[in-house]
Formats: sequence, C-alpha cells, structure tokens
Amino acid sequence: MTELLTAAGMRAAERVAMDSGRVTGLELMERAGRAVVDAIFAEWPVLAAAPHRAVVLCGPGNNGGDGFVIARLLRQAAWQVEVFLSGDPAKLPPDARVNHDRWCAQGTVTLTETPEARADAGLGLRPQEEEKGAPDLYIDAVFGTGLTRPVDTATVMGGRYLGVLAGTTGAGTPPGRSRVVAVDIPSGLCADSGRVLGQGVAPFADLTVTFHRAKLGHYLADGPARCGKVVVADIGIGSVAPGDHAPVPLVTRADLMRDGPAGAPGLKRGGHKYDHGHALILSGGMGRSGAARLAARAALRIGAGLVTVAAPGSAMLECACHLTAVMLRKCDGAEDLASLLEDTRLSAICLGPGLGVDRAREAVSMVLGTGRAAVLDADALTAFADAPDALFGMLHPRVVLTPHMGEFSRLFPDIADRLSAPATAGPAVSRLDAAREAAARAGAAVLLKGPDTVIAAPDGSTRVHSAAYDRAAPWLATAGAGDVLAGLIAGLLARGIAPPEAAAAAAWLHLEAARDVGPGLIAEDLPERIPKVLSRLQAAG
Repeated sequence: MTELLTAAGMRAAERVAMDSGRVTGLELMERAGRAVVDAIFAEWPVLAAAPHRAVVLCGPGNNGGDGFVIARLLRQAAWQVEVFLSGDPAKLPPDARVNHDRWCAQGTVTLTETPEARADAGLGLRPQEEEKGAPDLYIDAVFGTGLTRPVDTATVMGGRYLGVLAGTTGAGTPPGRSRVVAVDIPSGLCADSGRVLGQGVAPFADLTVTFHRAKLGHYLADGPARCGKVVVADIGIGSVAPGDHAPVPLVTRADLMRDGPAGAPGLKRGGHKYDHGHALILSGGMGRSGAARLAARAALRIGAGLVTVAAPGSAMLECACHLTAVMLRKCDGAEDLASLLEDTRLSAICLGPGLGVDRAREAVSMVLGTGRAAVLDADALTAFADAPDALFGMLHPRVVLTPHMGEFSRLFPDIADRLSAPATAGPAVSRLDAAREAAARAGAAVLLKGPDTVIAAPDGSTRVHSAAYDRAAPWLATAGAGDVLAGLIAGLLARGIAPPEAAAAAAWLHLEAARDVGPGLIAEDLPERIPKVLSRLQAAG
C-alpha cells in the first residue's frame, strides 16, 4: 500500500523512531541529505560525471539542516557550492546547528537576514549569476513540511530567492537553465493540502525528494505542478505514523488485487451472471440517452452480470439502435420505476447521467427508499441543489455521491466556501478535509472528482486517487467521461464491492483506460479499453 502522511504524521513517525533509540535526529538529517544527493545523481547522471556548481538555500529549521548536509556532500564531490541562510545561525535547532558548523569548517554561509541584505532591492542571486553564470542546481531547503505561514515578498528569502525560482523555473527544465531540487516539499507549499499559502511564493521544482512517505501535499491541489518528479527516500524511520496520524492510502494497482467478497474489483471468480449482480441505469429522454448508455456499457464491461437501461418511451428507439448486450426497459414515470424496482435481483442503480433534473428528483427518492446500492451523479445531485438536507435525509451507507467541484459547492456550500477561501496559514483546508466532512454529513461515500480525486466514507476513512506525475491524463477532461466513471462504480456495486472500495477501484480503472487510449480520447473509448486494463491487472496479480 502506498501511504500519504500529513506533516503532523511525519513528525510523529520521526518522534517514535527517535524515542525508540533506533536512530538520532542527527543521523536522520545526514541520511536525508545523502538521499537528496543520491536522487540528484540518479535523476541527472551528467551531474555525477563531473563537478558542477550549486546554490543551496537553507532555512531556519531542520529543512535548512538538511541543506547544510547536501552542501557538504556536494563539496566533497568537488562541486562549487554557495550556501545562503535565512535566519540567525545561533537560533538554528540543535541538529541543524551541528550541520551548519560542519559546513562552515569547509565553506562559507551568506546570511540573508542582515541589514545589508534587507537594504538590497535586488534579487540577491543575480550579482553572482551575472559574474559566474547560472548555477547548475538550486537546492530549496528553506521551509519543509512544517511551514504554517506564507512565504511572501516581505520575507527576504522568499522574496529574493524563492521568488525568482517560482517565476523562472518549471518542471522539465530546458537545456541551459538551472535545475531546482526541493527538499521534502517546495517551500511555501502546505504539506497537508498542496496549496500555496497566502499570496506567497513557492518554487516550481524539477525534482522533490521527500522522506519516509510521500505527503498529502505532493498529490493534492498545486502539489503536482510545483513538485516536478517526487522521489520518496527511506531514511530508516521504520513504522508509519501511529494513532491519530494514520496515513491516507493512495489508490494503486496493488489495492485492486486484494480480494473482497466479490473477488478483486473487476476480476470475476466464476459463477452465474446473477452472481455478479444486476445494474439498472436510468436514462433521460430522446436526445439525452447517450450518458446513460455510456454508463451502462461501463457497468457491463467492469463485470456486472446484467445491465439494464430504463428509458422513457421517447428514447426507446434511440437506445435500441445502440444497445445489444445491455438490456432495455421502458420507464416513463413513477409507476414504471416502481414496477422495475420490484425485481429483487436488481443490486445497484445509477441515477443522474443525462436523466434530467425533474425526472431525477422523483427517481432518487424512490430508489433510495429501497435501500439498494446506488450511484448519484450529475442531475441526481443538481436536483437537490436547493434542498441538500432533503437528499441527506434519504441517503444510506450503500450510496456513492460523485460530484465535481461545482456540484459539490451546491450540495455543501459552507464546506466549499472554506475550501475556496485563501489558504492564509497551514495546515490549510484540503480537498481531503472537504470530502471527509461531506461524507460524514451526507451519511454516504463521496467521490470528489478531479485530477486529485478524494474518496471519503461516512466513518471518516479516506483515499486519494491521483492523475498526476507518471499517471497524468489531461485528455480525460472530455464530455461523457464522468458518465463512464459512474457506470464503473455502479457495476462494481452491483457485484457486491463496498461503496468506498468500488469508488476507488473505478477511479483507478477509469484513469488506466484513459492512459491506454492517450490523447484524442473520447468517452466512448473508455469502456472498450476496460478489458485490456483488466487483462493487464490479472497478469500482474
């Protein structure tokens, strides 16, 4: 399992390791610095082949201590190294002070908090760069995961050093431009939310080296855009954070291979078609049935034994022209729906894609009253924008809500307002916080859609699914993709997968199908790639 920690969780893990006597803080700092240097040379072998020049920006805490270790190790590799310190050396934490002094035995430190530095209106690094040329490498070891305040232009290190990195560098450094490496997390970024604090600055790193476990901020909000490539280094901490600081799972391939009551999500273990459930997808009228048909095909592809589209009479011919393996039933109103719901073999229902707001409001109350597993998407959510409490009163733990941020804002306006408010201090409100609170209020699982999708259960448990770094698929932002996701969840629910697990598995499979198609993807492509994704999953298992 890939696990993500909060800043507090990381501190707790370090504390447990040090209190146990397995390791000292000074040893952890040395290992962290060495891990960064090793990651640099592994990422850019050309930098290991001959001496180069680095500028190391150190802050007033233990992140700065890591920076001093990195500077010393690069100097030992015959690099030219310049070190800048934001803060008073006498006020450094004990371990950072030791490494400051070790560096000073072989190099100098330029202080950026002196009256002369404050009077200098320049960007600080420019005089050196004009004389020597841009360095090959900047090391951002200013502020780490414990940052709780913005790094704004009033901060000497922020305004004069990090500011220039934030404005001139991005992931994928062009030839001839300095590379930027962040120690733990780019300075100015909240480690819990991935948001840039206040109106401050945060560099765009090419490489971020973090320790023990990745942090939530590496995967949420601005994190992926600012971090470049993330490398997680083992520095010998051992166990993960305990108790209140339990890690948050990042949804991965391995999670899908753990067998549940219906087998690994997407992989059947034999049996009759009804052993794998019957999913019902409600459709809108003529000209609006495409969304339901996409969802239905996805539900069938993911392994539901049977899938039925229930469409109004006006859309029956339209649906019949496109559906073969998916069954079709007429459903013009409450009486027809009530008749369909009498079939006890129906195990999951998908409401919302193309359904229409008026039709959705009536259908939701009827479906939820049966207690069956259900996915509420699109119009099924919008239908209750004026009365979210009425919806919450009908929900139960076998339901998954799948809002994008606009729909989330209509159902949970107060939570959305807190999430959208400026992140003035850390830890800032995150999408994970928002989804967890929403799920507790609704009494149902919530899948908050986005590149940084968060799945939250009513019991407070959460998962993060990321479409970033090597799994980025921006072409997934296309009409109908959400309908396919809703259908995948419905198909897994029909097979007996629990709502949070179904939502997480569907998100992973949905993205894998999109990555398999690549640029130019349209929503119709997604269900057709699911068999290939499942075959790879089975082969890897």
